[in-house]
Amino acid sequence: MKKILCMAVAAVTIALTNPVVAQNIEFSKIYFPEQKKALNDALSNIKSGDKLFEEGEWKYAEALYFYELANAFNPNNAALNYKIGRCQYAVNQKEKALTHFQKAMELNPNVEEDVLWWMAQLYHENEEMEKAIQMYGAYRGSSSKAAIARWSEIDKRIKQCEKGKAMMANPERVFITNIGNTVNTEYHEYSPVINADGSIIFFTSTRPDATKTKKSKDGENFENIYYAVRTDDKWSYPVNPGVIVNSEDNTASAGLSPDGQRLFVFQSTNGGDIFECHLIGDSWSKPVAFNKNINTKYHESKVSLSPDGRKLYFVSDRPGGIGKQDIYVSELDAKGRWGEALLLPAIINTPDDEEAVFAHPDGKTLYFSSKGHPGMGGYDIYKTKFENGQWTTPENLGYPINTAGNDVFFSISASGRHGYYSSERKNGIGKQDIYMITFLGEEKPMINNSEDNLLAWRTNPIAEKVIEKAIVINTSSMTLLKGRVLDKATLEPLEAVIVLTDVEKNEELALFKSNKTTGRYMVSLPSGKNYSITVMVEKYLFHSENFNVPEMSDYQEIEQEIRLEKLEVGSKIVLRNIFFDFAKATLRPESKSELNRLVQLMNETPSLVIEISGHTDNIGSAQSNKTLSERRAQAVVDYLKKEGIDASRLSYKGYGMDQPIAPNDTDDNRQLNRRTEFKVISN
Repeated sequence: MKKILCMAVAAVTIALTNPVVAQNIEFSKIYFPEQKKALNDALSNIKSGDKLFEEGEWKYAEALYFYELANAFNPNNAALNYKIGRCQYAVNQKEKALTHFQKAMELNPNVEEDVLWWMAQLYHENEEMEKAIQMYGAYRGSSSKAAIARWSEIDKRIKQCEKGKAMMANPERVFITNIGNTVNTEYHEYSPVINADGSIIFFTSTRPDATKTKKSKDGENFENIYYAVRTDDKWSYPVNPGVIVNSEDNTASAGLSPDGQRLFVFQSTNGGDIFECHLIGDSWSKPVAFNKNINTKYHESKVSLSPDGRKLYFVSDRPGGIGKQDIYVSELDAKGRWGEALLLPAIINTPDDEEAVFAHPDGKTLYFSSKGHPGMGGYDIYKTKFENGQWTTPENLGYPINTAGNDVFFSISASGRHGYYSSERKNGIGKQDIYMITFLGEEKPMINNSEDNLLAWRTNPIAEKVIEKAIVINTSSMTLLKGRVLDKATLEPLEAVIVLTDVEKNEELALFKSNKTTGRYMVSLPSGKNYSITVMVEKYLFHSENFNVPEMSDYQEIEQEIRLEKLEVGSKIVLRNIFFDFAKATLRPESKSELNRLVQLMNETPSLVIEISGHTDNIGSAQSNKTLSERRAQAVVDYLKKEGIDASRLSYKGYGMDQPIAPNDTDDNRQLNRRTEFKVISN
């Protein structure tokens, strides 16, 4: 009996380790029916798996099921181990895949001529760079047809491994944390986009949703867009914005305006197009497709709006580019239409793929992912700046932000302090998770052993407050102005038009609106300009502010509630963007935009009669201040008359130091007291 059992087992083993024998063996020679059935089942499973395997990678998950059943019966089939490895690689079971490839090689070193290629990629993606280099080299030296066809790609991969070794030896001062299971699930979460202050995040997820009944070819749920709000460093539970935004097909987050009022959506129609939604109160408008300068019959994906709202950067694989996918830019014309798409230069676009562009609110920096620039492998994230009329050479963001895998969909707050991107990492919550990057600056003096601490921080999501005790956080150079526009009397939110002007050039830079339900607004002020901010609502007096943001200023967020007065008798406002030469009544050119706003208001309200008043601080004599303030008020009236405003509607008066609005005890307060106002006399 023992001899017969051994013969049966031997027959089964031979059958499963030799495909030819497996298909021609005479089952009558196997004496045990249960062994015959097991062999028959194993052969059937291999046949089912092979059929699915031949259909392509989108069927590998199903093929893996049948292959693993066959492998459980006999794990010593080299070809079967190879195919299991291929399937596991495709479904992101990469540690298991490496084990099966290794076993296939042990059983038969010549199992498949590209087995070394797959093993090299796994070592590469696992950041075992030396092993990967050796394996790539061995594959290149095999002189197989498949290897010869891949020589240029192999050489590129070896360079990536060398680059990876150098990057890993000099890691960046960052720490990376999973943003948690409030947002991330066991499914895919990716393509995060944030507003300028990082208080809201939109992202794409394949989690189950009752509104989506379709599934993709690989069995994944169709994509939906979700958003979450950050309060006290915690993210709210994600919200689906509804069927207005999310279509029946795949719908993905493609971009978000810095103020969070415009959402850009990717839909898998017409090869892949980009749409725009507007936040109207607390509801999103129906997505509207971009014009033919942006959308084509080809694939358009990620998009990013410049902080002034006048440039749109996007990714397309249309013909005529430098590589497979390239980054383009379109500018808004005088009629509010997006103009011809222009290809960004070869210093950014490469013969390979570029993806996931993000324009920083500083108005100068562009982030993007690329396979063509020097990196560790797959997509790496890079940044470039527009300086002196041209883009700088892209800079790799370094390790551990970039890895040997695909690192894409990067967005960063206006402060430069936090970035967000999606990644498949060990010990993640799901397939792809969203991670937060905290960028760290230089060490404070007298910090002991901080490099060891930093290495621990990269893997241990400790509270950020602990970090701040030891590290200076890196920030950008710009100002973020935000707040609410309200009715001064009722404190009801107002939908206001907010105009941003370059004071020195008298050039309108951008136009925004506050949200009509909340009154909230957010305006990015890149460094290097003197800005005029004008807030306007029909039947209200306009409100103006002045912000001078020097080139190398530190990042700051200014929270300012703007209360508008209704256009009625007795109401008055300060004209904050009217400037005079020192101790003179000569209007400076920078005053022109503010004066023209006043002219516009007078023309729009023909019955309006106003008084222009001048005010000073308490430096100097009362009489000289009163004289100067009156002459300055008169200069404003003279400008209005020159622009066609009837003199009967205008009066002026100088109050000198008699009506201060702040104590004259500091330079800042004295500046507040040196002002020009206008008051409504009749309407």
